[in-house]
Amino acid sequence: MSIEVINFGCRLNLYEGEVIRQQAQSAGLSNAIIFNSCAVTSEAERQVRQAIRKSRKENPNAKIIVSGCSAQVHPDMYQSMEEVDKIIGNQEKLEKSGYEFAIGNTEKVLVNDIMSVKETASHMVTSFEGKARAFVQIQNGCDHRCTFCIIPYGRGNSRSAPMGEIVAQVKNLVAIGYNEVILTGVDISDYGKDLPGKPTLGQMMSRLLALVPQLQRLRLSSIDAVEVDEDLYRLIAEEPRLMPHIHISLQAGDDMVLKRMKRRHSRQDILDFCMRVRALRPDVVFGADIIAGFPTETEEMFENTLKLVAEANLTYLHVFAYSSRPGTPAARMPQVPKAIRKERANRLRVAGDKQLADYLVSQISNVAKVVVERNRHGRTEHFAPVELDRDYEVGSVIEVKITDATAHTLRGQLHMNAAVAA
Repeated sequence: MSIEVINFGCRLNLYEGEVIRQQAQSAGLSNAIIFNSCAVTSEAERQVRQAIRKSRKENPNAKIIVSGCSAQVHPDMYQSMEEVDKIIGNQEKLEKSGYEFAIGNTEKVLVNDIMSVKETASHMVTSFEGKARAFVQIQNGCDHRCTFCIIPYGRGNSRSAPMGEIVAQVKNLVAIGYNEVILTGVDISDYGKDLPGKPTLGQMMSRLLALVPQLQRLRLSSIDAVEVDEDLYRLIAEEPRLMPHIHISLQAGDDMVLKRMKRRHSRQDILDFCMRVRALRPDVVFGADIIAGFPTETEEMFENTLKLVAEANLTYLHVFAYSSRPGTPAARMPQVPKAIRKERANRLRVAGDKQLADYLVSQISNVAKVVVERNRHGRTEHFAPVELDRDYEVGSVIEVKITDATAHTLRGQLHMNAAVAA
């Protein structure tokens, strides 16, 4: 074994997982398993610990290193695990020196104050192992303090990558064959507020698309609807290379719950946003993160969230049952019983499954441009999963005639006379 990186959680971790791999290799680390952890819920942390114990049993001689948000916020938890050799913080995991520490230092923990970090370093990632699309980090950290969220304490305050560095990274990825790029971060809607001239997310994307005309497909990870700027609205309307799939950081569809969460939007804001974007790009689809069973949530409040799924016509739901995070204001609020949280999360998932199934059926007989993934799978412009009729080159973009749909995926075959973009 050389180096294995196991990523948990968000798309930003997928990007940083490749940075970790490169920096660890550069430092000369070998025979190591690096867990790039998540702290968004207690269940996420439980899964990390479970995976660590399993890996130790299967790899008794490997060096086990834990990094990521959970390691940053709860280093003591991993320090007490005999299976773990080293704990490296969220900033240190992106630096060669972090893995030099892992090789040659007798101490177990290297976790510094994440709030002291003022810049987002540019890392020229040259490949994404096994991925059909590339991720580019444009921002890190968060200046907002939602009452349920511990992530700012794992990631620090918001800081943006300079536009020139983002453009250089995307140019490099396109030059080596990537046709689709996803812009990612912790709170990308806040992009540019810390940079000279305070460029907006839409302004940065406009420059990126103008300077990298060879880029075929650009996606956003997750945005706050009320923070979308006019340049981004213009791109949604006019730029076909910006994919018609927008994932909203929603969290709830009831105004009182949103207020207690300290979110920046109201229920009506989400409905207005979806209506405006659909007017600009009628074929757009929306995804959303939703928390079920937030403290003080009544059945009526939950029903408002459930109704919003259909009212806003959300296609892809990412549902969490609320998980109390010690040290957050929400942890001190009256808690909804766990059984009710779980039941509400299940009801949301059922609603989400229906929304997705209805959308997939609507795509039968359409022709879609699909980025090919491994094992005869791919994703349409709208991020719908597709089972393909045969193997195609991973990362290529092909035109596919949609022939059928199941509850969770489309099926299709190469469109007659279609060209394949390598």
